Amino acid sequence: MWLVAVGAGVVETVVQVVHAYDDGVSMSSLAGQVAVRAVIYGALFVVIDRYFRRGVRWSRYLLAGLLGTVGIASLVTEPIGWLIGKGDWSSIDWSTTLLAIVVIRAIHLTAVLTALVLTTHPETSQWFNKKKAGLPNRRPALR
Repeated sequence: MWLVAVGAGVVETVVQVVHAYDDGVSMSSLAGQVAVRAVIYGALFVVIDRYFRRGVRWSRYLLAGLLGTVGIASLVTEPIGWLIGKGDWSSIDWSTTLLAIVVIRAIHLTAVLTALVLTTHPETSQWFNKKKAGLPNRRPALR
């Protein structure tokens, strides 16, 4: 699920960049934002692929801590800010871009929350403990 969350973040970034470019945002501003996000998403992919999937304990805490707090906050801050600032549903421009962003953001948030729950599940803990001990095991099967 962490990979789904990162993938949704990448897709949302692409949609947001295309939308911003169409709105006339400068290329240098967009390039800077894309560069920062590319580094973050790239680093997360490496942590998930190289460490988390292999049962390295610190990767579990890093993903749960960073994506479970900062990630969720970054996903809900903008919508909550809009609700507090404007909160006028009639002023929303229900464009295809907005609908795409809303759907992608919902998938992204759901993936992060699901990954967070699965990362802290007791069977996941057993799987990481067996990996640490060097015991052969299968991936946790959630019931």
